[in-house]
Amino acid sequence: MAQLSSILMQYIDASMVGRLGADSAASVGLVSSSLWLFWGICSMFTMGFSVQVAHRLGAKETEDARSVVRQGLVTCLLFGVAMAALGLAISPWLPIWLGGEPQVRAGATLYFAVFVAALPVLTLNYMAGGMLRCAGNMKVPSVLNVLMCVLDILFNFFLIFPSRELHILGTHIYMPGAGMGVLGAALGTVLAEAVVAAIMLWHLLARQADLAIRGTCGSFRPTRDVLRRAFKISAPMTLQQALFSGAQIMITVIVAPIGVVAIAANAFAVTAESLCYMPGFGISDAATALTGQSFGARRPALVRSFGYITVGMGMAVMTVMGFIMYLAAPLMMDIMTPVAAIRDLGTEVLRIEAWAEPMYAASIVAYGAMVGVGDTKIPAVMNFGSIWLVRIPVAALLAPTMGLRGVWIAMALELSFRGAIFLWRLISGAWYKHIHINTVSVENEAN
Repeated sequence: MAQLSSILMQYIDASMVGRLGADSAASVGLVSSSLWLFWGICSMFTMGFSVQVAHRLGAKETEDARSVVRQGLVTCLLFGVAMAALGLAISPWLPIWLGGEPQVRAGATLYFAVFVAALPVLTLNYMAGGMLRCAGNMKVPSVLNVLMCVLDILFNFFLIFPSRELHILGTHIYMPGAGMGVLGAALGTVLAEAVVAAIMLWHLLARQADLAIRGTCGSFRPTRDVLRRAFKISAPMTLQQALFSGAQIMITVIVAPIGVVAIAANAFAVTAESLCYMPGFGISDAATALTGQSFGARRPALVRSFGYITVGMGMAVMTVMGFIMYLAAPLMMDIMTPVAAIRDLGTEVLRIEAWAEPMYAASIVAYGAMVGVGDTKIPAVMNFGSIWLVRIPVAALLAPTMGLRGVWIAMALELSFRGAIFLWRLISGAWYKHIHINTVSVENEAN
């Protein structure tokens, strides 16, 4: 539910901006993959601390878990500030680098700059939500993400559109509005994120029984040991996310010469598809918490069982979602844009992608299970190799003759390949076998 509400928020943003015309939609679509790069790097960076919390709680080391919370708070805030500074520095030139047409560059720069300026707040939100989930608290992040979706709708409703009269059941209602267009879409989402981040942090620091630091003593200075562990866990994930998002940016560069309609259709289709795969990411979060706490308790058999159960569940759910997406693709695109050419092209590529959803689920959830036990290096290489050695070359080969359809055929082929190699690693057991080594080391130290 948390992941689904997050994507609904993006879906609603896209559909509201889509009502402003093809140029506004293309402005947002042009920089969407670059924003995912910054969001993804910040999210993966916080996982280095969240996974440590799961390990400490699994080992019944509550005070050590609180120490990780304190250090993560400071480190993640500083990292968010650094990423915001970098994003603002490149924002004027980014649309040019991506090959955007002149009429969309100004809107794209503005949209990107507002979002990256809010990265410190968003990074803390990622950290707090990740730690709560790794503590087994799925309810609070889920409820707050639903709240963020509702707030986003409200803020966007008033900020994007100008003042107008609404006709509801024969009644004329004057509705004030700021008429800020693309800027309003960015500001509305950022305001919603800020409100939810404040509540999420408050719950983590003051209400979560096993992690709350209010009223406790402890240093906020990051220690070498915690930073080393965080780096070991998050560095491969962060690098993988950077390379993965870099590949998405390359896809944007491949799509941009096809035209404004292709850029808008690609962006809307990616957002629409997110409704299908985000339940898989929700199950992946659960897999990380379950395998992480089982790892902390030194129970390899339980780790393996949770890996199989969660991957099977993810594949089943996303198979159903893929079927629904195939049937509902025209309706999904119709909600997002009134432009017929964008709507028709988006429908075609969504139906291509629907066939790859079960194997995509395998890669998403298996990766989450592996992250829980600290197995991040090889899975990161698998993700990186799949997208750069399969998707990008095939997309570049097919795009000149097949247009956007060729790009999405390449995507479906790559996702199916990636799912197959993750299933192979999951079944091989190589991802959790180091638990046996750690268990022996602990016993030897005790003796």
